[in-house]
Amino acid sequence: MDSTTFFNLLTIIGVLFLVMAVGFLCRKRGIINDVASNRMSKLIIEVGQPLLIIGSLISKEFSWELFRGGLLYLGIGLIIHPVMGVIAMLCGRAFTDPDEKKLSQFALTFTNCAFIGFPILAAVFPETGVFYGSFFVIGFHIYIWTLGIYLLSRGREDIRLTPKKAVLNFGTVPCAIGFVLYLLKAVIPMPALVVDFCSYMGSLCMPISVLITGALLATQKPREILQNPRIYLFNAIKLLILPLIVCALAKLCTLGLSNSYEIVMFCTVIAALPSASTITMLAELYGIKPGYAAQTVGTSSLISVATLPLMYFIGDFVAKL
Repeated sequence: MDSTTFFNLLTIIGVLFLVMAVGFLCRKRGIINDVASNRMSKLIIEVGQPLLIIGSLISKEFSWELFRGGLLYLGIGLIIHPVMGVIAMLCGRAFTDPDEKKLSQFALTFTNCAFIGFPILAAVFPETGVFYGSFFVIGFHIYIWTLGIYLLSRGREDIRLTPKKAVLNFGTVPCAIGFVLYLLKAVIPMPALVVDFCSYMGSLCMPISVLITGALLATQKPREILQNPRIYLFNAIKLLILPLIVCALAKLCTLGLSNSYEIVMFCTVIAALPSASTITMLAELYGIKPGYAAQTVGTSSLISVATLPLMYFIGDFVAKL
């Protein structure tokens, strides 16, 4: 990793924690309470995330070369999440509490591939990282509203995964809209008004989602976090074991391909990202131990300051073999 990329990674994660610290202080001072946290969660899930998806797809100029590359990373996104889900299900057996088990499995499966992943992908792949990441995120949103909701629904009658919800939800619908709009750019220029609107609204996601995580962390006693062995086990799996498995599988699956290096590095970086902050918002909405959910996101984000550069170095070594 060159010094510029390393500095960019640390800067991005540093900004993340400054925003999280603001959320922590806002909760302590009463600026953010339970009602505000719940409403902001709904704002991001139902407004911010859909527009972020659409905006990230329509912001790039259309070309068939880029489109073919995008389809490749769409395929990677459709494959890697079930793989990570299987690993998460196996590792999740180590957690005995039913709610902590399903939250851990969710947080192991889904990484922060958009809010945090986009700037990191831009640092690692300056020309195409965000664009290809946008296609990858289609798979993320398809699975988070199907596999993810299935994980959270276990043992809960009020959380149901129906065929309708699996097809029509706040992830799949904007993915379809963004995909169609990007294809239309081949013949119809996209108005700057639409692109800028989606960009501005989508930019709400990172700060608000991280504010919510910081606010939820403020409801937890530091001793409860530091003395919780399950949090250390979770982060060992999330930030070390799982990325190493994904890196090895990506290398095996791309042997002989001309773009093997890029695919292996992409998959390794994605797998090494901290847990998706969506888990804190869904846990808040459904009342499933939101404090523990915040611990998984907050601690994985903190520890990833050290593990993400390490995984990058390992991925670079493996990809060059």
